[in-house]
Amino acid sequence: MTATIARRSLLGLVPAVLLAPALARAQDPWPARSLRIIVPFAAGGGADAVARALAQKLQESLGQQVVVDNRPGGAGNIGTEAAARAAPDGYTLLLTGPSHVINAYLFRSLPFDPVDGFVPVSLLTSAPYVLVAAPNLPQRGLAELIAAARSAPGSISYGSAGNGTAGHLAMEMIKAAAGIDMVHVPYRGSPALLTDLMAGRVAIAFDNIISSSGAIAAGQLRALAVSSSRRASALPAVPTVAEAALPGFDVTVWQGALLPAGTDPAIAARLAAACAVALRAPEIRARLDTLGVEAIGGDPDGFARFLAAEHERWGDAVRRSGARLD
Repeated sequence: MTATIARRSLLGLVPAVLLAPALARAQDPWPARSLRIIVPFAAGGGADAVARALAQKLQESLGQQVVVDNRPGGAGNIGTEAAARAAPDGYTLLLTGPSHVINAYLFRSLPFDPVDGFVPVSLLTSAPYVLVAAPNLPQRGLAELIAAARSAPGSISYGSAGNGTAGHLAMEMIKAAAGIDMVHVPYRGSPALLTDLMAGRVAIAFDNIISSSGAIAAGQLRALAVSSSRRASALPAVPTVAEAALPGFDVTVWQGALLPAGTDPAIAARLAAACAVALRAPEIRARLDTLGVEAIGGDPDGFARFLAAEHERWGDAVRRSGARLD
């Protein structure tokens, strides 16, 4: 009898012994190991530069290694899907931008839910697009360009880095706000677009400041306006679209951090606070200034409201453009 009871007691302890490591891991203070930032674009671009600058400072504040994992392809969908499928434990972040919102309307179906599949963390950075013109464009400013387009609908062409890209849709917003018609010429990426723009084979285009600033400085392109509500520190003499012709116009290329759905909101809040500290570091601000990017930083609730507004803005633009990718 006594032996039987002893054996039963030991057997009863087995599940607790097996569960102990799992319980210990569940109670480990976060972060207890390295973190990963998935960037759904190739290394060397603006999003990658922001991620790497941020990772360096997060390592210092969190006391854990932070690795940048580039997963390009599928207009950002490949890396985004990888982040959506990651464990919701706070160790995988997605660093993304306007394409995350645009793709929700541009593709008929996605292998993830761009809204409910993620937990907002923080709006990290913001930068304007610059409206650049071919050097031989007769019109000297945006107001003059709009007047010419109104007088001769379809006579002016605009280029983009591809159908459904942010540059394409930002020009659709210009068209809608100004009540004009222009011809869209899509390219396979920004380099081909800028080559034809400098040669005068297309009249205007929205581009990011990083890729076009050299050509602007060399006089190979003319900067007509920037898309943000405030002038860009990298191009202080260039007016905003709102100043030049269309009051209230405000479109930016932003970067923000998301976590997989189901992640503890307390972890999202801690990450947002760590990101804010990192973005205030003088060396990070200096690095972002060279890229023409403004450090923002914010909390999950604020980023959630921002994303809701971006969905409305870009969703309307996609519907007006008729763009679709499958």
